[in-house]
Amino acid sequence: MRIAHVANFYGPRSGGLRTTMHRLGHGYQQRGHEVLHIVPGAELEREWTESGQRLTIPGRVLAGSGGYRVIVNVARVRRLLEEFAPDALEVSDRFTLSSLGDWARDRGVPSAVFSHETLTGLSETFLRAPLLTNAPVNWWNHRLARRFDHVVATTAFAAREFQRLGVTNLIRVPLGVDLDVFHPARRDEVWRAAQLENGDDVLLVHCGRLSPEKKVDRSIDTLIALRKRGVRARLLVAGDGPTRAALERQAHGYPVTFLGFVHDRTALARLLASADLVLAPGPLETFCLAALEALASGTPVVASASSAVREVLGVDDGQFATGAVAADSPRLFADAVQAVLALPLAERREATRRRAEQFPWSTTIDRMLSLHQSSHERRAA
Repeated sequence: MRIAHVANFYGPRSGGLRTTMHRLGHGYQQRGHEVLHIVPGAELEREWTESGQRLTIPGRVLAGSGGYRVIVNVARVRRLLEEFAPDALEVSDRFTLSSLGDWARDRGVPSAVFSHETLTGLSETFLRAPLLTNAPVNWWNHRLARRFDHVVATTAFAAREFQRLGVTNLIRVPLGVDLDVFHPARRDEVWRAAQLENGDDVLLVHCGRLSPEKKVDRSIDTLIALRKRGVRARLLVAGDGPTRAALERQAHGYPVTFLGFVHDRTALARLLASADLVLAPGPLETFCLAALEALASGTPVVASASSAVREVLGVDDGQFATGAVAADSPRLFADAVQAVLALPLAERREATRRRAEQFPWSTTIDRMLSLHQSSHERRAA
């Protein structure tokens, strides 16, 4: 098959979306398929990578996003798709690219749109008026679902805002993790000791984009709460984004180190494996690849009880050593951190790795290919 994947909010420092596109593309190519990625950037560029051909077309910088770009010239995308003639179309965007579902339907091309975010949660966070936003969000989601053959949700949390509308073309496909790169063997005691200062002995990590909806401030407040309890903890923040300056001011005087965006995957794997615990306080996370990468590295996670990360951790299935979820307050996050760290290290490392092994990328890739193939067969029938 020839598979095209078009996305917004893709860039050198984008996290989960970029990883997902690359891993899917690489897996498709390994299985003999041809892949085209169309993404926004500063200028036109064509590259051939191990995950497929990548076409970068000029996109507009989204104000307040910290540099993310969106494609506004959708007609150009349609022309590029006509040239590529895909057998299947994947779209990672629910805004400017939603009309591509119509393009695919008119040409008999199976299509799938990924629900990487919760529009309900984002609208409530940024507009702060849920009663005014629910109706238009519902209308938009219903319209989006009609345009594509399938809506792909990675968790039950991500699926919820479509299920309440009675959407029938919704499918669950969990994301995966690179179990070779992210591994407990990446733990580096010498490197870890170099990060700890002044008698500190607990290393916490927050890994993700520094933006309002990620609630990085709660990770800092959790560190402060733990310090006030006498816990000698230090926090490393891996990531960058528009709220970095404000977060640095908040953390002033406390043992918090901002690492910026960690480009090297091996360095990121060492960071996650060498930590005692990873914090994932964002209440709107629809999956959180960083949390799964932490588990694969042998490190437990404390996450917002409001997010989908509880599904990744398996806490509702009786998992405990993988981490915990807590209500959205620094005090309760600190309680959860202490409860998890009270468990034996060997138990934590074994349980987290075992949980992550349930999420190989091969499963995600095979399910998406099966989805495209079944769509082709239905159209042929």
